[in-house]
Amino acid sequence: MLLVFVRYPEAGTTKTRLIPAVGAVAAAEIQHRMSLHTLTCAREFSHDANIDVEVRFAGGTVEQIATLYGADLKYRDQGAGDLGPRLARATADAFLAGARRVIVIGTDCPALSVQHLRGAHDALVEADVVLGPAADGGYYLIGVREPHPELFEGIAWSSEWVLAQTLSAADRLGLAVQLLETLADVDRPEDLRHVPG
Repeated sequence: MLLVFVRYPEAGTTKTRLIPAVGAVAAAEIQHRMSLHTLTCAREFSHDANIDVEVRFAGGTVEQIATLYGADLKYRDQGAGDLGPRLARATADAFLAGARRVIVIGTDCPALSVQHLRGAHDALVEADVVLGPAADGGYYLIGVREPHPELFEGIAWSSEWVLAQTLSAADRLGLAVQLLETLADVDRPEDLRHVPG
């Protein structure tokens, strides 16, 4: 199963670190465009690999999100807590629903492609965990073959230590990890150069 973490693109609450550079409306529009790109990749991957896609959203309602991104997808609220509990809950739910491999992506990576999703899916045949490193020290993708909530505990989210702390957690659990290509996330004004024109 592929889980896509999406935020409703409401001006003033979305991509707030970009607001000083481009304004609230433009920051929300950038978020929306990146979400559209990510979901296009997700749909193509789903079709090619016969993989279910579920959109886990924050902000807005199911109706608002479905209106923006299409009624053909499954939508579910991310629920309470910071990113760690939301990731742990989403992956656990996917396995309970019968998934054998679970990949989670956000919508902050304009360079994400279907090839990255295929690579992650293939890597999980042998690896316990696959990670797509982000240039800022985080990750744009995580995939697992079994639920491991410990991978999401004690992580300094939105920091340069996210990937390193996740790798340390995987090492403590004795999990085999495979890394994908490093890509750039768009979170801060200096990242705007990575947004397609």
